[in-house]
Amino acid sequence: MARRTSLVSLNTISDINMTPLMDLTFILLITFIITFPLIEQGIAINLPKGKAADMMDAETRSISLNLDKQLYLDDVPVSADELSLAMAEIGMNDPNTTVYVRADRKLPYGEVVAVMKVLHDANITKMALVTEADQ
Repeated sequence: MARRTSLVSLNTISDINMTPLMDLTFILLITFIITFPLIEQGIAINLPKGKAADMMDAETRSISLNLDKQLYLDDVPVSADELSLAMAEIGMNDPNTTVYVRADRKLPYGEVVAVMKVLHDANITKMALVTEADQ
């Protein structure tokens, strides 16, 4: 004889609870709002104003020279000797690399020329001076 028992039917919840998803979304939004200005800052340099084309090369390196005459290669502080060695290596291994030179507008002209001489000595033929767009 078969046994007859009534099983309690389980009610399935077909709605998704949106509260944890909304909490996660707001936390991510707040995180991005706080961290984006920090990422955008980089090195504080007042670039000279001028009209120029957009920068679109895929293989690029950046040299920055701030008002305190501190050199940075891709946002990493370097000495003049380290910059010369790095540029010589880039000139030998990857001659198609474009080097962007960012220098503060209040620096003496000779300081920028010294950086460009390092690039010339390393046989880097693609270089550009970065300026701020005219308004």
